Amino acid sequence: MSFSSETKNELARVEPEKKCDQLAEIAGFLRVSGSLRLTGGGNFTIVIATDNPAIARHYKRLIREYFQIDAKLEVGGAEALKKGHTYMLTISPENHSESILRETGILLVREGNNYISDGIYEELIRKKCCKRAYMRGMFMGTGSISDPEKSYHLEFACESRTLANDLKKMINSFEDLSVKVVQRRNRWVVYMKNSQYISDVLALMGAHAQMLAFENVRVQKSVFNQTTRILNCDNANTDRTLDASEKQLRAIRSLKQSGQYDRMSEKLKELADLRISNPEASLTQLGEMTDPPLGKSGVNNRMKRILSLAEKVMSEK
Repeated sequence: MSFSSETKNELARVEPEKKCDQLAEIAGFLRVSGSLRLTGGGNFTIVIATDNPAIARHYKRLIREYFQIDAKLEVGGAEALKKGHTYMLTISPENHSESILRETGILLVREGNNYISDGIYEELIRKKCCKRAYMRGMFMGTGSISDPEKSYHLEFACESRTLANDLKKMINSFEDLSVKVVQRRNRWVVYMKNSQYISDVLALMGAHAQMLAFENVRVQKSVFNQTTRILNCDNANTDRTLDASEKQLRAIRSLKQSGQYDRMSEKLKELADLRISNPEASLTQLGEMTDPPLGKSGVNNRMKRILSLAEKVMSEK
């Protein structure tokens, strides 16, 4: 099962207790997963579809609890598409479908005429708890999240620009959250790639187990990346040390061949001998071997004098 499916299954087990949250979650799911069928007399039948049985059971139960009606649950095959089954909840005019559309902010009135809105009804999301519930409903209907082992990406695919912009505004109203909107074919996608934002959204929606799983992967990847950076840095430092050591050894050999080595001070001879005996040692390590011990800057100054003497010898040849 994908990380996205596991997240939706966990969200389907969240039971909102407050009536305002129940309504907001139903409205969010209905907004992206519902469709309308006209029946006789200008009435509407609501059809809500999902391919997840846990989500279908969840909303059948939630609709019954809030609206006191029993939505009809049907299972339809999708063999031609090879995508398993489609679970459909149907709410007929006899079950007050029009009232439900009005209360969820989908059927509105303008200049005395009914119209179907394509955005988020502000009255439903005035409180933060309602925003979280609405987001949860929309995610179960049209959201997806990538496996954090592969990438960080969470998105909501919306049918209209208005809905995408309203969702962006709602999510961005939470402190330290930010999403973007992009058009993808005939849809507008609200998405985020920041791992901290995704973790926060999972927690806000109530997917706490998935949030912990996400954080576990995030921490492991962070530790791995940090370890890799340290190893790369160590390797680079080792390479620089070896390159510098080879240059110093060439200088010392040149001084010995020219006879200049014997004319150097005892301190410079000591350092030159230590370098020959310890070609892989750093300047700090060489300093610890001198008698008395010498700091890195002191070793560096003496080594510069050795290199300078060698350059002078080479220039006189």
